[in-house]
Amino acid sequence: MKYNFDELIERRGTNAIKYDAMKELWGREDLIPMWVADMDFRTPPFIMEAIRRRLDHEVLGYTHPADSYYEAIIRWVDKRYGMKVERDDLHYIPGIVPGIHHAVCALTEKGDKIAIQPPVYHPFRQVIEGTGRVPVCAPLVLRDGRFCMDFDALRRALEGCKLFILCNPHNPGGVVWTQEELEEVSRLCEACGVTVISDEIHADMVFAPHRHRPFATVTPWAREHTVTFMAPSKVFNMPGIIVSQAIVYNPELRECFYGYIDQNDLAMGNVFSYLVAEAAYTEGEEWLTQMLDYAQANIRLVDERLKERMPKIKAVLPEASFLIFLDCRELGFATQAELESFFVNEARLGLNNGSMFGEEGTGFMRLNVAAPRSVVEQALQQLEDAYARL
Repeated sequence: MKYNFDELIERRGTNAIKYDAMKELWGREDLIPMWVADMDFRTPPFIMEAIRRRLDHEVLGYTHPADSYYEAIIRWVDKRYGMKVERDDLHYIPGIVPGIHHAVCALTEKGDKIAIQPPVYHPFRQVIEGTGRVPVCAPLVLRDGRFCMDFDALRRALEGCKLFILCNPHNPGGVVWTQEELEEVSRLCEACGVTVISDEIHADMVFAPHRHRPFATVTPWAREHTVTFMAPSKVFNMPGIIVSQAIVYNPELRECFYGYIDQNDLAMGNVFSYLVAEAAYTEGEEWLTQMLDYAQANIRLVDERLKERMPKIKAVLPEASFLIFLDCRELGFATQAELESFFVNEARLGLNNGSMFGEEGTGFMRLNVAAPRSVVEQALQQLEDAYARL
């Protein structure tokens, strides 16, 4: 089946954060919103059909995951990553950020230190600070257009930490970490006695020739000391349905984390959660392939246009995902607020402010290109017009 990603779908007035929160955030509604990391593509038909079938039974009661839900996940991770998982290793999680929050609460105490690698997905720091823990930063280094780990900085940061939250693949940098990089992370965490939480929500959005490597598979030590989070919600454009899963191999670590989840009654999905996950992992491969091809073409378009007509803005090309971190430092704005104002008030574009990912994101903006090509074209034209007026 050929899917249509060029289709324009009106989302205003549906309480979509991406559209209907612009007025509150930026004080205007005439922007092209390219910030929140959901897609402007139609949610896949096999997802919608699973929901419709369930709605045909007009009792929306408490819901238990079927064996087929777990089997679909097990088949998917084996086929895509060679990750061998058994039923006991898996647990439904009510969203990855809540999952990270619960893991932090289960595995650490207030005042404990937790390492992160900014610029990085901002809820990592929010969860750490919001639970009374202390973030310790090992900043990434932008080298030849790719964010790289500073292993000396990471080694120093890990000393005295209880946890390390790894973004794999990385958001907002779009990095697919190599086997060698992840093995070194494992070695350093083992030396420091640090358990790893690996956020792998972008795992299914890796562009060839890159290949995703679940952190728990890179070394025997990592297998026994990692809480892995994955989800179909981001990649199959259904983030409004809260569905994700944890994978933990170590029985003691499972008992600690999954026990916390169960004892606090945090493990129940809504009436659609298990059904849509099963549909995605059973029927979604062709849709995913086509979506990634389309998104990658949008990324190439952005990169080419910037190089040709706006050379002071540089795209950090993602190896995974539809998010592009734009290096805008050569534009010369004195403050991040001025940079954001340029995008909002001159280019009329709503992007994520790079500094939300840490001070290392100052001078950057994050662009979401999971949109019809005509929208991306219009956004580039508006940015080019604003650029010409500088």
